[in-house]
Amino acid sequence: MSPTPMERTALLICDLQNDFLHPDGAYGRAGQAAPEIAAVPAIVRPLAELIRARGGFVVSTHFTLVPGKGGEPMISPHLRELRPFLRKGDFLPSAWGHALVDELQPADLTVEKVAYSAFYMTRLEWVLRKAGIERLLVSGIVTNGGVASTVRDAHVRDFSVTVLSDACAAFSPAVHRTAIDALKPVCRVADVTEILAELSA
Repeated sequence: MSPTPMERTALLICDLQNDFLHPDGAYGRAGQAAPEIAAVPAIVRPLAELIRARGGFVVSTHFTLVPGKGGEPMISPHLRELRPFLRKGDFLPSAWGHALVDELQPADLTVEKVAYSAFYMTRLEWVLRKAGIERLLVSGIVTNGGVASTVRDAHVRDFSVTVLSDACAAFSPAVHRTAIDALKPVCRVADVTEILAELSA
């Protein structure tokens, strides 16, 4: 790992929100779950705790359904077709479902996002630059969606990026593995144990 100081390092947690992971959240109510996804917070937690203790940042991105007139969520047609179970109140800013799961609270910085990439039409890059962050350790869901899109956008913005292969997940292990392999040309791939050892050395 590069000698980037801890205070310029961030654990970037992609979309580990109650509405995705909790049984009472939007996806849980719809039976949209996978054991690999449910396991991610526990895998990420030791790294989050170490980074906090050593002066680094924990940055959380939050998929958001922006409320429009009457509070009805603004949902893209393709998303409504793919996820017909989404309803008013799901992924609502400041609501319980929108929040980072309890196991990983608190985040130092949070950013709402409306598309796969956490950089698309958000303040993420501005926040990272203001905080002096140069290195991102990326975790979250789903590997082939938000994680991959965010990593690629971070790469073209000249951040040093490491994807935590065992701290990301998709709804299919095969899809996860394919997505990780496809990211190898644009970032480092490592597991949490490897990074914990490096940061503790």
